[in-house]
Amino acid sequence: MFKASKFTFLLMIIALVSATVSACSASSSSEVHLAMSPLEQMPMDVQSAPVTVREAYQFAAANPDVMKAIPCYCGCGDIGHTSNYDCYVSNVDAQGNITFDNHALGCSICVDITQDAMRMMREGKSTPEIRAYIDATYSKYGTSNMP
Repeated sequence: MFKASKFTFLLMIIALVSATVSACSASSSSEVHLAMSPLEQMPMDVQSAPVTVREAYQFAAANPDVMKAIPCYCGCGDIGHTSNYDCYVSNVDAQGNITFDNHALGCSICVDITQDAMRMMREGKSTPEIRAYIDATYSKYGTSNMP
């Protein structure tokens, strides 16, 4: 009887470990992969910037639909920006060539907003959910630049 109990206990441990390993790998594989523009296509100022700034530029350039729906709260509405996207991209011509704005190179609020949007996208959040979080978190810094 003791051997059967020991065997049953061992099977329960194996099952528990297997379930834990499966749960861990399932949660990491359910993370959304983010589209990012190649670093080589960024201006040299961006390429030599801190990692968080580089990633923010790469993400903004590759995700205009999301970024145009996210406001910025750093006060950049005064310079004509109408979304967080404008902190990174000033123009895209008919051929798709991007002219980058250097504003976010020196603005931690812009980059923090983008990093939060990136994190939430990885978590599978929708653009409206991201927008609501950004509004609630960053409105204390100023007014939204979205019209």
